Amino acid sequence: MALLKIKNLHTYYGHVHALKGINLEVEKGEIVTLIGANGAGKTTTLRTVSGLIRPREGRIEFDGQDINGLPAHRIVDRGISHAPEGRQVFSTLTVMENLNMGAYTLGKDKEAIEENRRRVFDLFPRLEERKNQLGGTLSGGEQQMLSIGRALMARPRILMLDEPSLGLAPMLVKAIFEIIREINARGVTVLLVEQNARMALRLAHRGYVLQTGEIVLSDTAEALRQNPMVQKAYLGME
Repeated sequence: MALLKIKNLHTYYGHVHALKGINLEVEKGEIVTLIGANGAGKTTTLRTVSGLIRPREGRIEFDGQDINGLPAHRIVDRGISHAPEGRQVFSTLTVMENLNMGAYTLGKDKEAIEENRRRVFDLFPRLEERKNQLGGTLSGGEQQMLSIGRALMARPRILMLDEPSLGLAPMLVKAIFEIIREINARGVTVLLVEQNARMALRLAHRGYVLQTGEIVLSDTAEALRQNPMVQKAYLGME
């Protein structure tokens, strides 16, 4: 049974039909990537799964349970965390305070919060070095680390990442992708939205290609890398 299953999902922004009946599955332990042009529906998919947008039609199942209509914080409780596009760290809060915001569903369980914080600092030693620094004063790469770390504070079973490489220098992009691989190796399933299709398909096990709100291709990541349409449209090959 898939850990995350999306069936016939339709999402609208007002009268704009953003997702047009998409179906996708993410198995436990996988990295699955969504690739497509700007406006294809990738971010909308993540926002719908995380409860920030309500679908008009369709079903979202997590571990066999219907999560449609649950408020966003209840979806986090179930085990789905979302690191949004643009990082969206709290600029006037310290690194520690940002991380604590990610652990709010744990309530006053100080032991669990401290354990999760240790796990985050193990992945991101730079954050521990900067723990008393304001989020808004961090570099772009450090803010991306903080965004991912904050999402991990809830100890998710599935981590949804939206454009983690956006605006980062190539060396930092490589570092972030290695960290995503390590997060997955530690048992966290990953659903990745990434404009850098080449890097995403090297990292992922499987992928889906979205065009104007519809899934037009799905296959193993390697098969998608070899697909002439994908190569021409997203990998810069003729």
